[in-house]
Amino acid sequence: MSELRRDPIVGRWVIVETDHPNKPEEFEYEPYVQKGGTCPFCYGNEFMTPAEIEAFREPDTGKNTSGWQVRVVANKFPALQIEGELDRRGVGIYDISNAVGAHEILIETPYHQKDLCDLTKAEVIRNIQMWCRRALDLTKDKRLKYIMLFRNHGKAAGASLEHPHTQIVALPMVPKNVAEELRGAQGYHDYRERCIFCDMIRQEQEDRERIIEENKTFVGFCPFVSRFPFEVWIAPKKHNAYFCHMNEEEIPDLATILMDVIGKTKKVFPNVSYNFILHSAPINGDTNNDYYHWHIEFIPKLMRTAGFEWGSGFYLDPTSPELAAKYLKSAR
Repeated sequence: MSELRRDPIVGRWVIVETDHPNKPEEFEYEPYVQKGGTCPFCYGNEFMTPAEIEAFREPDTGKNTSGWQVRVVANKFPALQIEGELDRRGVGIYDISNAVGAHEILIETPYHQKDLCDLTKAEVIRNIQMWCRRALDLTKDKRLKYIMLFRNHGKAAGASLEHPHTQIVALPMVPKNVAEELRGAQGYHDYRERCIFCDMIRQEQEDRERIIEENKTFVGFCPFVSRFPFEVWIAPKKHNAYFCHMNEEEIPDLATILMDVIGKTKKVFPNVSYNFILHSAPINGDTNNDYYHWHIEFIPKLMRTAGFEWGSGFYLDPTSPELAAKYLKSAR
């Protein structure tokens, strides 16, 4: 019989198939195939993007020219714009405001064909350092309340451009999914006076059944209540609400574990598309840093969300996280 598992953070229920789980070869997913063509993110095409916001570059190279290693530009078609005022107002029973915020593209590498796991560790470290630099800079804008960092890899994951890139969106309010996590984490902390994420990490370290990768400062594991097959969370062992407050020891460890998780997943599922989303505490507010714990949620695109999930709020995971972890751990 399948199992119903309840997420202790947000209260979501998941149906986990334990009797007849899907093996990796049973998933029919859309493979990620690069089609080529002119790419605005490639070397020499800097004129095709909006103006450069920030970059790591070779000495003696100027903005909007070649010579960069990591480059940040505004999204050419932004969901939000930095100019203007929020102008919150009501229209009958509805709330409305101007779409003020920021929408930036972090171009991870000059190499069009490379995924994060194909870069050197030093190159991935530079990317993570830029995540932190941009977040700290955007935090200075007091209109902004939340910074979302996410990566869409492959068409099935929503990527419109093939070149490796991450998106950074700064919002004037806290999004619903994060607000649910915050409420759940705060309720747990109010009752037990402990961080639920810290407790989750301790339990995973005790069970050892769902851990994929672990190093001195980070752990990667398939969560007990996985919404999606082969979902992996990456979290710092030390309590921290904000990813941009990582220290110099943690950044290299995060680079290692992020490369390993992506690499192992692609060994099990060649050319798979995936998303990862970085969850962090809200900014410019009164969030209690004691109860929230930043983390990355990594989701390979192996199946589509359909009517049952949308209608019920339940998720159906055809491969238990325990079995998924076994496959991922053994990937070489």
